[in-house]
Amino acid sequence: MLYLILGLLLFLGTHSVRIVADGWRTRTRARLGASGWRALYTLVSLLGFVLIVWGFGQARQMPILLWSPPTGLRHLAMLLTLLSFVLLAAAYVPGNRIKARMHHPMMAAVKLWALAHLLSNGTLAHVVLFGTFLLWSVLVFMAARKRDTQSGTGNSQGSTGATGITVALGVALWIAFTLWLHGLLIGVRPFG
Repeated sequence: MLYLILGLLLFLGTHSVRIVADGWRTRTRARLGASGWRALYTLVSLLGFVLIVWGFGQARQMPILLWSPPTGLRHLAMLLTLLSFVLLAAAYVPGNRIKARMHHPMMAAVKLWALAHLLSNGTLAHVVLFGTFLLWSVLVFMAARKRDTQSGTGNSQGSTGATGITVALGVALWIAFTLWLHGLLIGVRPFG
């Protein structure tokens, strides 16, 4: 569990620097240059990610069961992850209405993904991993919306075509991940 927690601190810490230490980030980026900052950011994030994967894998080998989720929550988790994949696609497809309205669909996607996994898994490792991601994504989303308000970021319209592509891409990714990639990468098949 120690490696999982250390990985979460490194990974989410690097992704939170702008919120908790923006002045330090600006000074360090100026000192290292944009390329040096990106390299450091990438290295620390990658190290954190590797520790998360390894630590979570270790914790799954000796699970500590906190509760057994009812089957209905697993069905709800499927719906939430579907919405999460649509929001994830919205973060990358230019000109869609979802991004125009939300501004930060990636953070909303992480929130739904984490919540879905908290609802459908009852071990301590799942609570630590997904609970931490849920808390982090809520805080980051709030901070980003506050920055938008302070900077006067307005809403653009977005197009229907781009929104349709976003939804179709999100659904296709969800199907591919749920039916094939989740089992291949994580070792658990959501549909059994």
